[in-house]
Amino acid sequence: MKKSITDYLDLTSKKYPDKVVFAENENIFITYKDFVLKSKVIGSNIVEEYNLFKMPIMVFIDKSINTLLSMFGVLYSGNFYTIVDVTSPKNRIDSIVNTLEPKLIITDNKNIDKVEELQYDLPILNIEELKYKTNEKLLNEVKNRVIDTDAAYVLFTSGSTGVPKGSVISHKSVIEYTSWFKNAFNINSKTIFGNQTPFYFSMSISDVFTNIMVGSTLYIIPKVCFSFPVKLIEYMNVNKINTIYWVPSALCIVVNMKTFDYVKPKYLKKVLFAGEVMPMPQLNIWRRHLPKLMYANLFGPTETTDICTYYVVNREFKDNETLPIGKPCENTDILIIKDDNTLASVGEVGELYVRGSIVGSGYYNNSEKTNSTFVINPLNNAYPEILYKTGDLGKYNEYGEIEYLGRKDFQIKHMGYRIELGEIETNINSIDGIISSCCIYDTKNNLIVLFYESFKLNDAEILEFSNKKLVKYMQPNKIIKLPKMPHNANGKIDRAKLKTMYEEMEK
Repeated sequence: MKKSITDYLDLTSKKYPDKVVFAENENIFITYKDFVLKSKVIGSNIVEEYNLFKMPIMVFIDKSINTLLSMFGVLYSGNFYTIVDVTSPKNRIDSIVNTLEPKLIITDNKNIDKVEELQYDLPILNIEELKYKTNEKLLNEVKNRVIDTDAAYVLFTSGSTGVPKGSVISHKSVIEYTSWFKNAFNINSKTIFGNQTPFYFSMSISDVFTNIMVGSTLYIIPKVCFSFPVKLIEYMNVNKINTIYWVPSALCIVVNMKTFDYVKPKYLKKVLFAGEVMPMPQLNIWRRHLPKLMYANLFGPTETTDICTYYVVNREFKDNETLPIGKPCENTDILIIKDDNTLASVGEVGELYVRGSIVGSGYYNNSEKTNSTFVINPLNNAYPEILYKTGDLGKYNEYGEIEYLGRKDFQIKHMGYRIELGEIETNINSIDGIISSCCIYDTKNNLIVLFYESFKLNDAEILEFSNKKLVKYMQPNKIIKLPKMPHNANGKIDRAKLKTMYEEMEK
């Protein structure tokens, strides 16, 4: 019985010791044998020097092989990790640190100065200054103490109060999920992944952990490639990438720049996407140019490890149609529950609830939010059964597929990230001189629109502040100043009226 993710890595490394597991290009790569050895060096140092077990450890490294070594080093030590975006504003990192209370920060030479500038009273481990040694005895002792329900990682997403939420995911959930992922999409030792998503984003769980489970190879595609789509496809061809799992925005860049008129991927077989709604016109261009590929729409929040439903595209869709999100993953159940706590029939709208082993353990150091979101199944009175209450609305279509209809609250999917509009508003409202602010989302054009009321501030000042205080993907795309914010009968900002006003402005 395998209890941890590292059990799978150990088995795979014995089977494929000299095979490349992770690469950044043909010149920067690491084999399974060396990856395990270097991860264990990090793990040994954590156990020997800091005597930590089942504790949170923060990884502060740019997306690279070093990040992956740190992640698995933490797992070998019997602890759990959190990846922090090194480009995040300090106030966001502060919020994560205050919630997580990490016992150690892992970094490298490139980021050591940044970590020290943050001035946290925490020990810092620079993985590039470690003694090259492993303590197999200690690591085996740790391994015997780990059980599958122990936390593997905590990933932080946007929070409505301005404080990020940390989703706790266990080894069991990752193992269950990646086992389904490899079977559903026939991921095997011949697969060559082209990774696009950051490692602090739940989508990376699918390709990173499935990769080490089956003995495939994963290329970390340089971020700059996505600014030059021709170079992106050339990179994929040079490295014979045959499987990608990207956010729709990245797929759209390729066709919007008419890349396929100049070059096409030679080895690509599978195109998987998630994180936001895939525009049908762009997907149809992909399908026209590359009709023999598998295309699949995946859907799910960080709280369900990565994905809870999927749809393999098996019919034609018009440009004005929307892809369904399909059916539940294996050993996962989706309940569509109406406001009266009854199951929705075909065509009826309800909220999506998820049950199964892929559901996370809750939010780290946030019992209030955990209790309101990880709830007892209202349809089961016989025993307590935990469901994840997604806040997403959906319905069954005539094919028995689930269709996504949007959010029940003020949460959005933008650039592949799940964002609470309330977090943006909280930060904007903290600016001296702001009377009030409100965000809406232009789903047609994928734009965050900020309305604000102020006597003395202008759009440029608001933009300057948001650049300093908000991560890039949360920054408003449009800023509109109002003489007075509209309110409804309850005295709350009238979001519906703002949406109507915006639609009129855009005509």
